[in-house]
Amino acid sequence: MMSKKRWIALVIAAGLFFASVGFQFLTSLVTADFESMFDMQDLNKGYSEKVIEDGTGTNKIAVLHLNGVIQDTTASTMFNTSSYNHKRFLDMLEQAAEDRSVNGIILRVNTPGGGVVESAEIHDKITEIQEEYDKPIYASMGNTAASGGYYVSAPTDKIVAHNATLTGSIGVIMESFNFAEFAEEHGIDFNTIKSGEYKDIMSMSREMTDDERAILQAMIDDMYADFVQVIVDGRDMSEERVRELGDGRVYTGSQAKEVGLVDELGSLQDTIDIMKEDQELDNARVVEYEQGFGMNQFLAGSMQSVFGMNNDVFDIKELVRESNAPRAMYLYSK
Repeated sequence: MMSKKRWIALVIAAGLFFASVGFQFLTSLVTADFESMFDMQDLNKGYSEKVIEDGTGTNKIAVLHLNGVIQDTTASTMFNTSSYNHKRFLDMLEQAAEDRSVNGIILRVNTPGGGVVESAEIHDKITEIQEEYDKPIYASMGNTAASGGYYVSAPTDKIVAHNATLTGSIGVIMESFNFAEFAEEHGIDFNTIKSGEYKDIMSMSREMTDDERAILQAMIDDMYADFVQVIVDGRDMSEERVRELGDGRVYTGSQAKEVGLVDELGSLQDTIDIMKEDQELDNARVVEYEQGFGMNQFLAGSMQSVFGMNNDVFDIKELVRESNAPRAMYLYSK
C-alpha cells in the first residue's frame, strides 16, 4: 500500500503535468492568428489562398502543389494532417476552374507517382478544365515528377522542369512479397480456402504460376497502353516514340527536354513568368492554394508541439497500413 504522502506527491505531480500541458495549449491559442486560420470562407473550402506575388489587375494565376504519393487515403489520426489528400486536391482543381478571376493554373508537381486510378482522376480533371473552362494549365516539376507525376503532367499545356528534376519512369508496376521458401525452411504451413483457382493470385505463401503471371502481365500491359495514350494525346507524339522512351527509365529534366518530354527548363518562378508572357497576364496576382488550417489542423499542431510528436511516425504507420495488398501503381520507387 502506498503511504498518504506518496499519494499526495503523485497527485501533485499529475496536476503539474496537466497544468503544463494546459499552459502550452493556451499559449498556442494566444499566439495563434485566428483571423487567417479560421476565415469562414477558407474553412468551407478546406484550403486557403496565399498571395505570393502581387498584381495590379483582377486576374489571378493559381498555384496548386501536388506533393507526396498520389493515393486516395486520409489521415488515420488527428495528429497526422500533412499527407496528400486526394479529394481535397481534386476540389482545389475544381475551385480554380470555377473561379472566374483565375485565368491560369500552375501545378507544382513533386511526386514519385502513385495509384493508377488516382492519377487518372487528376488527369481527367485537368482535361475537363481545359475543355470546359478553356483555362491554360502549366506543370512546374520539382525534385521528382515521375511515373504518375508525369502522367498528370502530360495533358498540361506546357511542362517546365528543373535541370535536376527526376521525371519519366513511364510504366506500371505491381509487387508483392513471397515468403514461400522462408516458410518451407522454418516449417510454416499456410491454410488457404478459396472459391476459385485464381482467388489467391499473388499470394505471399506460394510461388506464382505461369498462368497467373500471364494474367497479371496482361493487366499491366493494358494499363501501360493507357499511359502511352495519355502521352500520345498530351505531347502530340507518335505511339512508337512514346513506347521507345517509356521503358521505365527516369530522365533528368535536361534529358527530358532533349527527348521532348518537357518543354522548358526552369523553376516555379520561371513557370509563372512563362505563363504571364504566354497568356498576357503581366498584371495578374499569383496565389498559392494551401490546405486549410482549420480547427483539426490547429489542435493537431498544438498536440504535436506539446507532446513532441513527429509526423514521420504517423507517415510510417500510414504506409504500413495501406500496403497490406498488392496494387498496380504508376510509381517510381528506388
